Amino acid sequence: MSKIIRIGTRNSELALWQAHLVQGQLETLGYQTEVIELSSIGDEILDIPLHQIGSMGVFTKTLDVAMLRGQIDIAVHSLKDVPTQLPETIVQAAVLERASVNDVVVYKGTEEDLVANGATIATGSLRRTAQWLHKYPTHTLTDLRGNVNTRLKKLQDQNWNGAIFAQAGLERINLLPENHIVLDWMIPAPAQGAIMITALESNPEVLEACDKLHHKETALCVGIERDFMRTLEGGCTAPIGGYAEIIEDKVAFKGLLSSIDGKDQKGVFRIANIKNAEDLGVDCANEILANGGKALMVEIKKVIKK
Repeated sequence: MSKIIRIGTRNSELALWQAHLVQGQLETLGYQTEVIELSSIGDEILDIPLHQIGSMGVFTKTLDVAMLRGQIDIAVHSLKDVPTQLPETIVQAAVLERASVNDVVVYKGTEEDLVANGATIATGSLRRTAQWLHKYPTHTLTDLRGNVNTRLKKLQDQNWNGAIFAQAGLERINLLPENHIVLDWMIPAPAQGAIMITALESNPEVLEACDKLHHKETALCVGIERDFMRTLEGGCTAPIGGYAEIIEDKVAFKGLLSSIDGKDQKGVFRIANIKNAEDLGVDCANEILANGGKALMVEIKKVIKK
């Protein structure tokens, strides 16, 4: 392939790290590449909570448009930010092997201060807010927007006890501080820790190149998680957690739908044979919907639209 593959990315440090990871892997395979930086609406509007600015695709639309206009050949995304329905003619070209799926809380002061009654925790995620409030109902949750670097600085500048981040994001750009706790009890966002490459379905040479980076096991797991979210009709910011992992010849999945205040939770856990796991996410979502989740989603959507 003689053509240079133009790699589109957001211009945050983490997004650029991910784009350069893809660039390095493609160039190792002998392809020529170029990274093209673009700014997204989600990166530019930082004074409004994500769920209030039409969050479906807020971090991906700019790259989608650039691809449709022929300005880039592929786009590199944090998969958890990608809507479950891709634009027409744009397809998943590859899912890279997943990093850590966990959330972490970075804290100031002592661990005792962090969990004390009345502590203030910052996050821009309704999922993290709901699960934290379920565990610590006396705490105050405050909105936190911006790229990883911006959010860490805000934590230092504000009178907060801690802020919640994705472990993978902090580790990828070497910003995970010592004063953190891994929240292994918090169910992550569907596809957290995974990177997706998208491309035009009409570009077979690019699709063939990207397929060489594809990690089938990760793709299976994140596909189950995204099916779970899509079936619940939840966008990227809805308080939905989902995590699938392969254990020998089986897939274990745990999912959670929470009210935004964390008081009402609908959870599910199932194990399926890896050969029969295709519908696992859909089945788990339907179980939750049948057990009160449908009414809970109605209430969640009312809050998100306010």
